[in-house]
Amino acid sequence: MRLIVNGQQAFGRAALEKILEAGKDEVVGVYTAPDKEGKPIDPLKEAALEHGLPLFQPPNYKDKAVLDEMRGLDADLMVMAYMIIFVPEEARNIPRHGSICFHPSLLPLHRGPSSINWPIIWGSTKTGLSWFFPDDGLDEGDILLQREVEIGPDDTLGDVYFKKIFPLGIETTLEAIDLIRAGNPPRTPQDESKATYESWCRKKDAQIDWSKPVADVHNLIRGCNPQPGAWTTLGESEIQVFDARRAEGSGTPGEVVSVSEDGVTVQASGGRIVVKRVRPAGGAKVAAAEWAAEAGLNTGAKLGA
Repeated sequence: MRLIVNGQQAFGRAALEKILEAGKDEVVGVYTAPDKEGKPIDPLKEAALEHGLPLFQPPNYKDKAVLDEMRGLDADLMVMAYMIIFVPEEARNIPRHGSICFHPSLLPLHRGPSSINWPIIWGSTKTGLSWFFPDDGLDEGDILLQREVEIGPDDTLGDVYFKKIFPLGIETTLEAIDLIRAGNPPRTPQDESKATYESWCRKKDAQIDWSKPVADVHNLIRGCNPQPGAWTTLGESEIQVFDARRAEGSGTPGEVVSVSEDGVTVQASGGRIVVKRVRPAGGAKVAAAEWAAEAGLNTGAKLGA
């Protein structure tokens, strides 16, 4: 088939390269977002240039010239891999078989941009990915295929995405295309009674409340690792908290109960958090023990006060 690949970032690049490696289809055009001044070249754009593929970076998909240009590619399918810019129906329906889109959740659960953070933060034990036929709603449209992934008790956002969803998403890219190629692909309507939408997980959502149950604190830390980074305070200074594990013990929430080479142990409600890696304000990520030594942190200090 003649394909348009539309997307961004590492996932878009990996999807394009998977398609090219398989050699079943002809990529007749690559679409990605316009360049941003002072920002590195997008990985998908970089790959398109490396492979000598026609590259398009329209600011929108409404202008007649943009739509006519896309029609001129005579594509059979548009594969949307890591999409940020909205593509309206008129553009999506230009290829003969329309468009399919990747989303890192089990739709209709967790529609929205931070669809991996929130399941971890809320203590879910599974999530997954969906390839679907997008309509004009946000992450709405019939499901083509889905795959589940486990969220382990210590998995971080980085673990779930880069070690599980990302590689499975790339693997299923070809499967999704093959379903279209075979004809009469599955089109399972999303169950709107189960639909959820969560917006961006931002800094304001990532502040640690040490008075909350230790499981909630641990889930917040791992669900925000590496982005946006859970954080707390020591006096007037903010500290982002990354790698951490749970431990037993009781005491006053927010109190530093031990400082060792293993990390900084902080009391929460019903248990403790051993902080392993942090980023002090304006600094780089360092081992918590190193930060504690530099900050003069001692047992009895209070975080988040």
